[in-house]
Amino acid sequence: MRMRHRTSRQAVVLAAVAALGVGLLAGCAEDSKEPGGSGDSGKKDAKGKTTITVGVFGAFGLKEAGLYDQYMKENPNIVIEQTSVERNENYYPALLTHLASGSGLADIQAVEVNNIAEITATQSDKLMDLGKVSGVDKNNFLDWKWAQGSSKDGKTVALGTDVGPQGICYRKDLFQKAGLPTDREKVGALWAGDWNKYLEVGKQFKTKVKDAAFVDGAQNVMAAVHGSSENRFYDKSGEVIYKTNPVVKEGWNLAAEFAAAGLSAKLQSFTPAWDSGFANGDFATISCPAWMLGYIKDKGGDTAEGKWDVAAAPKPSNWGGSFLTVPEAGKNKEEAAKLAAWLTAPEQQAKFFAERASFPSAKAAYDLPEVKDAKHAYFGNAPIGEIFAKAAEGTPVQILGPKDLIIAQNLADVGMLQVDQKGTDPDAAWDKAMKSIDNALDQ
Repeated sequence: MRMRHRTSRQAVVLAAVAALGVGLLAGCAEDSKEPGGSGDSGKKDAKGKTTITVGVFGAFGLKEAGLYDQYMKENPNIVIEQTSVERNENYYPALLTHLASGSGLADIQAVEVNNIAEITATQSDKLMDLGKVSGVDKNNFLDWKWAQGSSKDGKTVALGTDVGPQGICYRKDLFQKAGLPTDREKVGALWAGDWNKYLEVGKQFKTKVKDAAFVDGAQNVMAAVHGSSENRFYDKSGEVIYKTNPVVKEGWNLAAEFAAAGLSAKLQSFTPAWDSGFANGDFATISCPAWMLGYIKDKGGDTAEGKWDVAAAPKPSNWGGSFLTVPEAGKNKEEAAKLAAWLTAPEQQAKFFAERASFPSAKAAYDLPEVKDAKHAYFGNAPIGEIFAKAAEGTPVQILGPKDLIIAQNLADVGMLQVDQKGTDPDAAWDKAMKSIDNALDQ
């Protein structure tokens, strides 16, 4: 989870983080005009130290987790300088411009998951093959995360820093009120393997509880369903299939059923009303990646302490994650590649999780005590390391496309949000969303 300000459901969290100050969500970054370094890349100071610049977006977390300080202590001839652009929609276009010109780049550049497909498809020739760097082991990473950072010709241009495996966070007090089990294993069993079972549990909930909704918003249900499928908006050949892929329409239809059945609180993510809902008990469940636990704790506060827990989702899915790349034009690319390899090694990813709640993309970190034994006191000491590791390992290798973000944003905001909040006919809203996506993609 990062401070990557966006408006889509998949990354809309980016727009809210600036106001937060706890756990993973801490550390608001200063905005910069450039995606890269300060121009000191390759510079050696009077003592002969080499400066490596790192360009990131938002409060990326590597610096805040103490990883730069640790590396510099272990490598006294290296100085690491980081610059951050607060908003990814400003950072990413500038990064593309600098990659095209081969100038103005940091030695290491971060890339958000919603941009990685375009990077691997169009920029791989401008980036180092990090899969060949000493210390990088493909077998350490989740298969699907490694695949996301690799081009079609097998060049691995991006190493994953973290992922966003999802569970279902739920209010134990509201489940008890509905006569449903509250034990996380039994709760997960209610809907195991089938998102339609999640809908049926919601209908049971509604018969007993009248003063709270079952889910926060229908669009978030849709996105979670879409995120649990290998095929979504693009096929393996790179063709857009958002209109014809049955998985996309199935997720849409299921979300529309949540809205029609009155199971949704009709809330849009990262709005004041959504935030207050965590404390007020306005909804009983929400699809939540690992990084969201800190957000729920912050917004739920003392009022909701002891009331939230987390169970497995109906099917494993992912929301969030980032990568590190090393531009070929960098003045210190060999040293930068060593640093990128070190930052994404299992031991550092485990520390990253312990300090910032960014769940490792290196599956080899899951057996390390910082992850394996991790529990969250606010969520009834839920074994979050175990829960989210299982979700991460079960997530399919999803086919990503360069315009995933645009498609998802229009499906959610132009389409399902209108169904949920305004009662728009689902078929009419679908047609409107399709036209909006077509226009955005020049279809």
